[in-house]
Amino acid sequence: MSKPTLVLLHGVGLDHTMWEPAAVLLSDRFTVLTPDLPGHGARPPVPDGITLAELADDIAATVPAGAHLAGFSLGALIAQHVVLHHPGRAATLTSISSVCRRTPGERAAVLARLRTAETDVAASAAASLERWYAGTGVGPDLVARTEATLLANDPGSFLACYRVFATADAELAPRLAEITTPALALTGADDPGSTPAMTHRLAAALPDCRAVVVPRARHMLPVQCPEAFADALTHFIGERAHA
Repeated sequence: MSKPTLVLLHGVGLDHTMWEPAAVLLSDRFTVLTPDLPGHGARPPVPDGITLAELADDIAATVPAGAHLAGFSLGALIAQHVVLHHPGRAATLTSISSVCRRTPGERAAVLARLRTAETDVAASAAASLERWYAGTGVGPDLVARTEATLLANDPGSFLACYRVFATADAELAPRLAEITTPALALTGADDPGSTPAMTHRLAAALPDCRAVVVPRARHMLPVQCPEAFADALTHFIGERAHA
């Protein structure tokens, strides 16, 4: 009997390798696909001004019909766009460490981080690592791998995708109620950017969505807590598969 397909979308500035700790745990239950987003990993740079729709349409072409679709951070926004504009493509939607309907203060904070990235890539990467990993106990080897991935990005391509991440939740917000795909919103209790409040906003906005907040986890939940991530995702998909 063939295993169900699970497609995992990484966040801005990262690549498919962020999923390695979790994919090991999930591969006995799923056929796990971890495509690089446009402009990331080994893929060519994207142009300035690229849109969420363009990123999502590229990814939608790689999602097999009936797959379970899960996105992290920017990948969550892309996954939401995919299921909104390609209804029926995915069996379930999981948004991990996702922003949702940023408040004016939350929008100002991410735009300030974007301005830092525009002027000092190294400082931006260092600040990201601090937000994502401080106090988590994640080993220095994994932190160093994340840093290397961030610093290896094409600067223009990274900034173009970061602008999408910083602004596209406003584009999605008015249409979230149209997403009828069974959904899970999952985040860490200590995530300072994609906060538990945002996860509860997303769960309230989607017609069929539950919120799960993992204690003592920060932004890089799938890396910091791969077991908790894999368990939450597997439990959700298993319930929906037998509903």
